[in-house]
Amino acid sequence: MTEPNQVLPVPPADLPGTLGALRAAGHHYRTVKQELRDNLLARLRAGGDRFPGIVGYDDTVLPEVERALLAGHDMVLLGERGQGKTRLIRSLVALLDEWTPVIAGSVLNEHPMHPLTPASRALAAEAGDDLPVAWLHRSMRYGEKLATPDTSVGDLIGDVDPIRIAQGRTLGDPETIHFGLVPRTNRGIFAVNELPDLAERIQVALLNVLEERDIQVRGYQLRLPLDLLLVASANPEDYTNRGRIITPLKDRFGAEIHTHYPLGLELELALIRQEADLVADVPEHVLEVLARFARAVRDSPSVDQRSGVSARFAIAAAETVAAAALRRSGLLAADASTEGVREEAPVARVGDAVSVTSTLRGKVEFESGEDGREVEILAHLLRTATADTFRARLAGLDLSGFTALVDDGRVVETGELVASAELLRQVGTVPGLAKALDRLGLGDAPTPEQAAAGVEFVLEGLHLTRRLGKDVTDSGRTVYGGRG
Repeated sequence: MTEPNQVLPVPPADLPGTLGALRAAGHHYRTVKQELRDNLLARLRAGGDRFPGIVGYDDTVLPEVERALLAGHDMVLLGERGQGKTRLIRSLVALLDEWTPVIAGSVLNEHPMHPLTPASRALAAEAGDDLPVAWLHRSMRYGEKLATPDTSVGDLIGDVDPIRIAQGRTLGDPETIHFGLVPRTNRGIFAVNELPDLAERIQVALLNVLEERDIQVRGYQLRLPLDLLLVASANPEDYTNRGRIITPLKDRFGAEIHTHYPLGLELELALIRQEADLVADVPEHVLEVLARFARAVRDSPSVDQRSGVSARFAIAAAETVAAAALRRSGLLAADASTEGVREEAPVARVGDAVSVTSTLRGKVEFESGEDGREVEILAHLLRTATADTFRARLAGLDLSGFTALVDDGRVVETGELVASAELLRQVGTVPGLAKALDRLGLGDAPTPEQAAAGVEFVLEGLHLTRRLGKDVTDSGRTVYGGRG
């Protein structure tokens, strides 16, 4: 599997260049499934991380995947969108040998000790130990196809090449075939994403690949014992809405493995930390609000449970909040230069999360009766997540110093474009502030921006627990004051 503009690895110079040298080096032919089994067993015995980057599946999905690989089963991963099915499938490539020998020039990546096509068998018989050997990196041994209704048998399996027919070859000659993606991934891993979207008549073409390990093109059969692991992904909703996996094909997969969203808050947080590309500092308590928010949306009766709420929702929310902090930093930079004060560092606050209710509503499928209330529902769930985080982080802490701020009629004004220094100046010295910041994980010596993020979170939490009043001005600023 290669990315655009990726530089392909160069084989080590000491690898054998002929079949004879390969035999002399003690190389033995193994099928792809034997190779995966041996390498997985080696990792199991070493006690290392078998699937780096896969979060939340250690005790549920990954043991089932490992059993399927050890059994040599093709598998289908079944789960809602955004559960990391494709990421998991692609991680299997790391279980292949780093380098594997192939017959030089072979379109099907044929092993020098196990040629498939008549042409390669003839070449191997003629060249003997002098058969040229090339080396294929494991990144090139992965094929993937997103199933779409217009996918053809030719795309997956192959088709007759009319140019080769015109050159005088007979229709039954394998040399007349332009092979599709599946045969070209011979001796590797091939993945079909969203398998139910594949037309049923096209799914039929995969039956022989999974069981008999041969292929049919244009009515004549080629006995090509393909050597590959076939993995597919599917969404349960697709069984009834967009299509289905035909029963004979389901029967040929050795394992059906159900994936899921992160089972706990910590796993949700770990996934956000790993996947989100944050352009600003997002404090832990803000990330926790977003993780709780994603879980609340996922569990809401107003949301279509069949569709699910992708893990990408929380990741995009974290990135949006970070972007809001960076925007604030940029807009306040002009004021800082004219007034000769310190520039605002980009640190996210809980108020920055308000923007995600409108920008991310397209990622959520709501029940039909909720038309027009999408932003309202998300805003309510965000407030609930913020209040839950406030209780979890600051329960039992004396916050009377904050409520005392407004007992004499004072107010604290904050908002998207209120600088940290201005917010802290309004608050001044508050009893209990240091303990609150410590509970929020901001440390003993937070920066002004981090301290402001903590203060705003405390004020919002007090409002949501009905201990502090709150108003939003026409200019979009938030004013805390009075009793809730």
